[in-house]
Amino acid sequence: MEKKVIILTGASSGIGFQTAEMLAKQGHIVYGAARRVEKMEPLKAFGVKLLQLDVTSEESIEQAVDTVVKAEGRIDVLVNNAGYGSYGAVEDVSIDEARKQFDVNLFGVAMLTKKVLPHMRSQHSGTIINVSSMGGRVTTYFGAWYHATKYALEAFSDALRMETKQFGINVSIVEPGGIKTPWGFIAADHLEESAKNGAYAEQAKKTAEGMRKQYSGNMMSSPMVIAKAISRAVNANRPKTRYLIGLGAKPLVFLHSILPARCFDWIMMHAS
Repeated sequence: MEKKVIILTGASSGIGFQTAEMLAKQGHIVYGAARRVEKMEPLKAFGVKLLQLDVTSEESIEQAVDTVVKAEGRIDVLVNNAGYGSYGAVEDVSIDEARKQFDVNLFGVAMLTKKVLPHMRSQHSGTIINVSSMGGRVTTYFGAWYHATKYALEAFSDALRMETKQFGINVSIVEPGGIKTPWGFIAADHLEESAKNGAYAEQAKKTAEGMRKQYSGNMMSSPMVIAKAISRAVNANRPKTRYLIGLGAKPLVFLHSILPARCFDWIMMHAS
C-alpha cells in the first residue's frame, strides 16, 4: 500500500478518532487535527501526529498546513471531517448560531481546502474527502440549519470535483447515516434548549427525547463503518464520488427520491 500524507480534521472523537487510528495502522502518515489536542493524546500510541487546528480560523489553518508541508514536503489526502449538528426551529435559532454552524461545516472546509489545493495541484495528485451526511440528501424535523450546511457541502463538493479533475485531484463525499457518536445527544440538547418556553417547545421536547432514545439504543451503526469507508476512499486510485453508508442512509435517501414531499415530511415528523 502506498504511504500517504494525510490531514484529518475532527480527530478528537467519534468517526475522526477511529479513522485516524485505522489509517495510521495502515502505515500512512496521519496528522490528526482538532481544537483540543489533549483529547487526541491516545492517538500518539498509533503514530498519529497531532495538530492544533481551529477550522474557523484562517491563521490556525495556515499554521497547520505549513507545519505538515514543512515536515513532509507534500499533502496527499485531506479529510474534512470536523463538524457539528445544532438543531432547532428556524424561528428559535439565532442567526449567530446559524452562522457558526456554516463557519464550521462549510466555510471551515472551504478555507482548509483552498490552503491545501495549491500543494495538490503542484503534485498533480491528491484526494479530498468531505464528510457530509445523509442529511445532505434528506431533511429531518427541526434540522433546518444543520441540513442547510450539509446540502451546501454536497454542492460545494460536486463543483470542486469538476474543477480539480484536470489537476489529477479526486473529490469524494462520505454520507453517514445514523452513527453511534455523541452527535445525536448534542443536537438534541441544542434543540430542547433553543425551544424552551416558546411556540415549538412541546414538539421540540418530544423530538429531542426521541433522538436521545435512538442514540442510546443499539440500532445505530458503529463509527468504524464510516472509518472503513473513508479508508477505502483514501486507498483507492479512483475513489467513488459518494459513499452513502450507515443505518438508514440508503433506504431514507431512496424514499426521499420516490415519495411525495408531504408524505416524506410526515415520516420525518413522526420518526421519533
